[in-house]
Amino acid sequence: MTPIPTIHLDGSSKEAEIVNNLRDACTHVGFFYLEGHSIHQSLLDEVLAKSQVLFALPMDQKISLSDSNLQRGYTRSEEETLDPINQRSRGDTKEGYYIGSEVDVKDMDPAKLCGPNVWPSTDKCRMTDEECNQFRKVMEEYRSEATKVCMSLLPYFALAAGSDDRHLFDEFFEDPGTIVRLLHYSSEPSAPDEGIYACGAHSDYGMITLLLTDENPGLQVKLNNENWIDIPPRKGAFVVNIGDMFERWTNGKFRSTVHRVLTPLGGNERYSVPFFFEPDFDALVECLDVCCSEYNPPKFPPITAGQHLLNMYGKTHADFFHSAENKSTT
Repeated sequence: MTPIPTIHLDGSSKEAEIVNNLRDACTHVGFFYLEGHSIHQSLLDEVLAKSQVLFALPMDQKISLSDSNLQRGYTRSEEETLDPINQRSRGDTKEGYYIGSEVDVKDMDPAKLCGPNVWPSTDKCRMTDEECNQFRKVMEEYRSEATKVCMSLLPYFALAAGSDDRHLFDEFFEDPGTIVRLLHYSSEPSAPDEGIYACGAHSDYGMITLLLTDENPGLQVKLNNENWIDIPPRKGAFVVNIGDMFERWTNGKFRSTVHRVLTPLGGNERYSVPFFFEPDFDALVECLDVCCSEYNPPKFPPITAGQHLLNMYGKTHADFFHSAENKSTT
């Protein structure tokens, strides 16, 4: 028996079965495996391979590939603290790299985290021109393909939430926010009693997350009974989870479940790639009509998708928080 359900998009399941399984996953555990999606294994392998090349760069070169104002590029190990109550002295033992929608400098809007990505280049790191070009090509292709997968899920999510309208969410995703985040976890063993976590316990901020991971274990999900269960990696499948924004939108019907990553004693370095899929920055996230009633009023106040994300980044990213402070005092 698998710890979380599996949703198949390969045509082997009828729509009603997909919707019922999705509703069950979203309302009970907030996590599911996604199989039968349209992304080839060769591309998934390339993403992980290119990630390893990037994180193998010397630290000074990685730091040069950073833009904390736009939350793009490299983020150092322990920069993010997702569970500050239990992580009092150290942040997550992982480093990261953010890649979003590519926007020309002349059209950038830092207030909306909108602008150009930070790409490896020969003047900033030891990668060759070919390696830099291939890194960008693979990551842009992956972001595009992952976006298509998430867009294909929207009709099923609408029906699973209780709507009769398959296109319920269409107007909110004309220009969706998408982030590929490369992650590299060190082999340092986690020690929860000492506040050392590969990734502290948290729920994701946004709508949905597609997680690509290598063969190394570590991901755990917290159940209603407060027990933690392991979510084993599954080659070719995504681990998908519901975020806080989707929980707000469905008035708590869909669960944004707390999860964490622990590196076992004697474990390996671990690479994973969460893909964050969000509504348009200015989309108003307020309780869906099908998820509230006279007897079940809205539990959360309306908020724009972008403001919600900015609020959460400021709480968990040390570098982002400091840059926001600096901007407000100039």
